Amino acid sequence: MAPARLKALHPLAGAVTGLSAGAATAILLPGGLGVALGLLASGAGCMLAMRAFERRSLARHELAMAGVGEVKVRLATNAIRLDALSQRVQQMPMRDADAAPARAAIHELTAEVGLLGDLIHQVATTLADHETVLARLPDPAVALPAPVPEVVLDPEAVRRERADKLAAERAAAAAAAREEAEAERAALIGKALSEGGLEVHLQPIVSLPQRRTCGYEALARLRLDESTLLLPHEFIDTVETRGFGPTLDALVLTRALAIARHLGSKDGGIFVSCNFSNATWTSSRALATLTRILDKYREHTGHLVIEMPQAIFRELDPTSLGLLGAMSANGVRFALDQLVDLRLDPRGLFDRGIRYVKAPAALLQAHLDGRIQSDIDAGDLAALLARVSITLVADEVADNPAAADMIELGATMGQGQAFSPPRPVKPEIFAEPEPALAAPPAPAEPARQPESIVERLLGQERLAQSLAAAPEPAASQTRPERLPFRAVLRRASA
Repeated sequence: MAPARLKALHPLAGAVTGLSAGAATAILLPGGLGVALGLLASGAGCMLAMRAFERRSLARHELAMAGVGEVKVRLATNAIRLDALSQRVQQMPMRDADAAPARAAIHELTAEVGLLGDLIHQVATTLADHETVLARLPDPAVALPAPVPEVVLDPEAVRRERADKLAAERAAAAAAAREEAEAERAALIGKALSEGGLEVHLQPIVSLPQRRTCGYEALARLRLDESTLLLPHEFIDTVETRGFGPTLDALVLTRALAIARHLGSKDGGIFVSCNFSNATWTSSRALATLTRILDKYREHTGHLVIEMPQAIFRELDPTSLGLLGAMSANGVRFALDQLVDLRLDPRGLFDRGIRYVKAPAALLQAHLDGRIQSDIDAGDLAALLARVSITLVADEVADNPAAADMIELGATMGQGQAFSPPRPVKPEIFAEPEPALAAPPAPAEPARQPESIVERLLGQERLAQSLAAAPEPAASQTRPERLPFRAVLRRASA
């Protein structure tokens, strides 16, 4: 049996042997001594494996260098032989025309052999430089085993940690789902606006105590599909966040002007009011755009009232106040809406174009009951506003008892569910009026030649005879023309 050679073994044999020896030592020897000896044996096996890999790589490198050297020697020998062959060819007696192809072939072979020798030399130089760089590198430090953390068993702490981790995961999942739902909702709202899904509902504003309709408030609704209709508080935040507020307000103003045109064709001075978003009130550019729309439809602004929240009115900049003055000059009236307190300056409101003050019924009732203190008594508010031609409108009146309380406070107008809920507007109201058809021109009478005196006398006699003989014409009994209801609406809105 031939003896086993250590160099013939695989380099990983030392690592396997060391780990096996370490494991056996740790198992056989009890306590920490066995574990320490096992670790030492494992480390020694790993070091032996690393040394074996290093020796094998060095042997392969030396073998490669020896092969490169042998190739260089053979190339040099072939170059010498080619040179001797070239000299023999030159010494042979032959014509230049016959010797030229052989010489050219010999020179080409010589050049190729020289080029191949240069390439081999470059490979050898690169390997030598690589070995030099590896020799200069520091030896890798032996990685020490990481200390085993001490495990402290605390069931309550583990339970709290798990609960906190689970709560964080649930919160992250809920936030992701909420963001996805908001993005989907914003896409649906944007699509509905682009496809003309905006609807306008009208809620009457009545006089108190007669409850006769004096005006309407145009309330925006957004139709997503046949069964889904969004209220303002369900889509206005998304619209303002996405920057669609001025676009929505321009659409609402256009619809309100169409309703004002329809109301202008009737008697009674009925008006329509509309609201703008906060993004429009705080943007001078958006207000300027709405001002241009109002200037274009100036003949209908007498029946239009624009509502403005009290908080927005108090924070308007000079540019926005100037645009309000331009709207007021075009005949637009304003209403102060969404009151949060009764700190009002009636004369200042009138100078800014305010003609109506819409106070929530709950706010007036709270002042009346003494739950909110103010410098102005709720019972005197209507009289103070009436002195400067401003009308107090009780808003959000829920039921008949609340309407009776508002009448006692002196409110001359009211709005809310106690009087009527909002109702959709008929599409015929927004239709453009048909232009009046021009009457066809009367045919021109042919020019008559001047008559003589005899013809005139004969003509007068014949006319007298025909009038005496003709019977009295019977009264024409013409029946009234029947028109469809849509044509009547179009004529009324013209």
